[in-house]
Amino acid sequence: MRPILLKGHERSITLTKYNYDGDLLFTASKDHIPSVWRAESGERLGTYNGHKGTIWDLDVDRFSKRVLTASADATARLWNCETGECIKSFPHRGPVRGVAWAEGSNSFATISDHFMNDNGVVSIFDVPEDEDPSDYADTPRLEIELPKGSDGKHIEGTNVVFLNMNEALFVTFDNGAIRLYDPTTGEELEEIFAHEKKINRVSFNLDKTLFITASADFTSKLYDVVDLKHLKTYKTDRPVNDAVISETKDHILLGGGQEAMSVTTTAGSVGKFETRFFHLVYEEEFGTVKGHFGPINALAINPNGMSYASGAEDGYIRLHFFDKSYLDMKDPVPEEKKEEDDTRETQ
Repeated sequence: MRPILLKGHERSITLTKYNYDGDLLFTASKDHIPSVWRAESGERLGTYNGHKGTIWDLDVDRFSKRVLTASADATARLWNCETGECIKSFPHRGPVRGVAWAEGSNSFATISDHFMNDNGVVSIFDVPEDEDPSDYADTPRLEIELPKGSDGKHIEGTNVVFLNMNEALFVTFDNGAIRLYDPTTGEELEEIFAHEKKINRVSFNLDKTLFITASADFTSKLYDVVDLKHLKTYKTDRPVNDAVISETKDHILLGGGQEAMSVTTTAGSVGKFETRFFHLVYEEEFGTVKGHFGPINALAINPNGMSYASGAEDGYIRLHFFDKSYLDMKDPVPEEKKEEDDTRETQ
């Protein structure tokens, strides 16, 4: 599996994301400039220039017409996907940590950190595509204030996603909690504690029936979206920064590594900066892909299941195309594998 190395960012990668059709790859970095690449060849098609801080998150709409970015410069921006033109900037009180389109792409949600005495906030903005962008309001339609923890400390949101049919807003937190909010009233619908430490990233399958978390507590967990039932746990020996679900195989990809502040004292092989492949059902690790020289911060798998992209603290994106042997591989059933091993031993 020979990767294509995408060299377009000057600082650490924070996010990689494919569009719905899988022909475009969007990347975000601490260098303030999100980029878009051709997923097939790794050719850079353009950049979205204007932010003055780290890009923590981005989202592209269903038909790849408009792009949203969330930045540490306390703004979320709406862009024309094709031209790179900034349609509108939405100011926030604190750094914007996450952004997500609602189904239908007529509104979006952001999650911003606390700033000074202001708590963190989930905000919902209306941006109908058939309206003139100059008519879009600077202020959100709805603000949901994030309460402090029992110890009085601010709890920061880390990811925000609209669930199917915009029935609920799904928000993850740095204390390991997951909350569902009503996107119309802002009422809290449900809360579970999935992890002991920060949830770095959450990813859904294409149908949004399953989601997987990536946490600093060295685990990644698979949940059912409908009832938030915990299904599987994938254990590692390092913080997990991102995890994705394959659309075509029962496989999970995990990325992480030793914390960035300790990286300069560690060799690549010791820091464990590889993508790890787990079987979704059996929770077994069956392979790794090496190459990065820093913790993997971002993973994305193409909806067609033919390739995946990883972005790391080293500032590079590696675009991997799966070998035919992987694509043709059939996953062994553990009972059958055990019977084969027993047969070999008796011969």
